[in-house]
Amino acid sequence: MRGIGAELPVRDGVAVFNRVYLSVTAEVEHRLGGRYFRDPAVAGDLTVRFAERYLAAVDAVAAGRRAPACWRPLFQLRSHPGVSSPQFALAGVNAHIGHDLALALVDTCRARGLEPAALEAEFDLVGELLTGLEERVREELMPGPDLLDLADPLTHLVGAWSLERARDAAWAAFRALWGLRGLPELAEELAGRIDASVGMVGRFLLTPLTRPAPVPG
Repeated sequence: MRGIGAELPVRDGVAVFNRVYLSVTAEVEHRLGGRYFRDPAVAGDLTVRFAERYLAAVDAVAAGRRAPACWRPLFQLRSHPGVSSPQFALAGVNAHIGHDLALALVDTCRARGLEPAALEAEFDLVGELLTGLEERVREELMPGPDLLDLADPLTHLVGAWSLERARDAAWAAFRALWGLRGLPELAEELAGRIDASVGMVGRFLLTPLTRPAPVPG
């Protein structure tokens, strides 16, 4: 993630999300060395598999391949002048939590031979740290209160999305995908629909709220 941030322009939409995600990942890494998690090995495995989903999307786009549908809005609109930094960050959080988290949970259960109940405690603890993603977006990227009011489109858009609800949906999606593990065709279909639905939300989050400055003629 540090390498991605070093290569991208500061205003690039992917770079905006990457900075926010990197700061939270550093906090998770710090907690893995203490007594925060009940099972640091499982939490660490989940964290790595989770991050790999985002890095795989970055690699796919860099190689000229299509990213998962949940990530496409961010990569397609990353340079749009009418989209603000908080929107870029939230679109990345939406893709990562709404789609990648459920699949990372499935991958972790399979790799470790666990049932979903064995991951619930670590999921909740990781989730508490991931709340920092939303908090950082609001604290670091949102304009000051003197520049926003309740009628501002950005205030309305950011307020309409909730990380807590996205986390709840990710857990439900994980349970459903795990329940369908013996029916791979149905599991793949469900994963595809989750991907598409999260991508649609991301597209709404990246609705341009300001008009680009006219190009001098």
